[in-house]
Amino acid sequence: MEEPPWKKIKLSLERPHKDDDGNPIPVLLDITADGQHIYEPKEDAIAQVGENLRRIFLERGVDYFDRKKDAPGKAPEQNASPEDEDKPDDFQGPRPPMTTEELYKMRVELLPHLHIALGEMTQARDLLAMLLSTAGPSSAPSVTQLLTQPTLPTSQPAPAPPPPSNLTATVATKPPPILSVRAFDTQLVIGGKDRALRRAADLFKSAAENMEAGRARSEKHWLDALRIRRGNWGLVPAPLPLGSATGKGADKTSKDFLVSFGLEESPAVFRRRAIGRMPILDTEGNRIEFPLRQNTRLRVSLKRTDDDDSEHVVTNTFSVMEETTLEESLRAAQIEVVEQEVFSALIKEAGNLPTATARVSERSILIKAAPGTELSIQLVDSNSEQDVQSSSAGAATCDLIAAALRVLLLRAHHYLRYERIKRTGSFRMPAQAAILQTPPILQPIIDLLQYEVFCNRVRSEFERIVGALRCAGVPAKIHFEVMAGSGEEFVKLVTDNKPKPAGGEARLRIDNRQTLRFTFVSPSLLIAHLPQATLGIVSMAQLSQLLADEVGMFLLKRICDIGTERCSGVSGAWFVDTLTSRSVGKWEGCVLNFRVSFSDDATLLCTATRVERAKGQLQPTTETYTTKQQNDSTLFDWTMHIIDSALLKQPSPSIPRS
Repeated sequence: MEEPPWKKIKLSLERPHKDDDGNPIPVLLDITADGQHIYEPKEDAIAQVGENLRRIFLERGVDYFDRKKDAPGKAPEQNASPEDEDKPDDFQGPRPPMTTEELYKMRVELLPHLHIALGEMTQARDLLAMLLSTAGPSSAPSVTQLLTQPTLPTSQPAPAPPPPSNLTATVATKPPPILSVRAFDTQLVIGGKDRALRRAADLFKSAAENMEAGRARSEKHWLDALRIRRGNWGLVPAPLPLGSATGKGADKTSKDFLVSFGLEESPAVFRRRAIGRMPILDTEGNRIEFPLRQNTRLRVSLKRTDDDDSEHVVTNTFSVMEETTLEESLRAAQIEVVEQEVFSALIKEAGNLPTATARVSERSILIKAAPGTELSIQLVDSNSEQDVQSSSAGAATCDLIAAALRVLLLRAHHYLRYERIKRTGSFRMPAQAAILQTPPILQPIIDLLQYEVFCNRVRSEFERIVGALRCAGVPAKIHFEVMAGSGEEFVKLVTDNKPKPAGGEARLRIDNRQTLRFTFVSPSLLIAHLPQATLGIVSMAQLSQLLADEVGMFLLKRICDIGTERCSGVSGAWFVDTLTSRSVGKWEGCVLNFRVSFSDDATLLCTATRVERAKGQLQPTTETYTTKQQNDSTLFDWTMHIIDSALLKQPSPSIPRS
């Protein structure tokens, strides 16, 4: 608010030297009775120098400069007579000027004598006035007459002595100052009073503003407290300041509040850290203070290494809150404290992982969860930027891990609370007190990461076999379900105290005739459900061999069916030799064998061996089918071609023609 104009008027206590037009103001010496002003005459510098020189010659003598010039080295006159030496100092020339100490000493000596002389003269004046006074004013001669008459006439008798009277005191009144001095004194008094009034007004204004600001702060303080309480935050009175009275009858009330936003089952160190203070004094920052806030967040990173040794790093994305309101400030501080507690729990658990190795430092945990997969958990500054640009899928995985860690921490807290409530009211000896084993926090995450890598490797084996079958023209399809069940069952993996392990299912359908079914359980358990048995797979090599054997056996059976159909006119016999893994067809004069195998580069290889008797000797002939070379024909077409070629050498009317 703008101040009124009269408050802006300021009076200067200095004597003005120039008027409004800039002209110098002369010094006023006196004002006569008729109002005439007498100013100080202007002095001419040249005339003043001349006057000073004239005074030097008059006061110091004509030879003053000569004496000053010859004084340092002037020798005494040789013809000086002894009489001149006996002359007093007054006749030896002018004396040097007195110093300040000499003048002060002379003043001290003369002032008492002058005061005595003043008293004597005053007493003499009073006595003279009393003697000259008469009984009547008409008969009393005036002082002027008495002074003008040299002597009294002899013929006249002497006047009678005046009647005796008491001596009266005379009061000397100081004469009033001149008008200019009175004007200056009045100006000085008015300026001093105005300055004092202005200071008093500023003091009252500042006090009023402070009182109003205090009232607004107090009102805002209670409104913030009500908002925090309405948000279901823990609100307790703060302890008394240091030095406060704590005895009986002392005022123990406090207007300060502490806001507790930590978890109920957290350790004491984190509950003490999760405290905010609502101060009474005005603060320039937020309306709530966090004295033990560390401003750190949890960063989860995944580093994956492909088969070609290329590395990919993804991290979670965390947003920094603006903290413009009390609710946002408390939420941000609570998230930081919870993540710090999660990191502390992970450090304790990282050294006892049964299926992974970990390296732990002060603010970083590096875990080799699975082959080609490393999990890194770090505490970073909340204002730090994202160092690595993460893809959407990888960042979503890291975000899921970060959220799951908080849920797993809450599960551990729920377990502790449940056990504490269950023991309430029951008597237990201290020696029999059981140590609570809280549900793990890091192990479920490691199990899921290992399960993900395990499922990817299993899927790659299935896709390798399916790719080889499709290249050979054999219809094949795969149904791969990593997480069997609903979303509620997946959530139970991180919420239940004793959850069931994650599991999935894979089905391989070949030529719309045979189905191979596999189930897997986290972290790396694979079970094959075969028609003849149920087997547990313990390695990828075993899975590859099992798939190759089962698919190869099916293909050999299918070749036998084709051979039986094509050799129906020659009374041939077809069967599968399980010991040697081959399909054998026999008829008169010919034996035909088929072998099926799979290479590491997803290539199907089928070898046909024909043994004929010619001229009393066995002559073997071998032909090979591979998906890399013969893409124009399918495996079953090639098989029929081989069988028909063997039958053409022994024609029969019943041989079907393709």
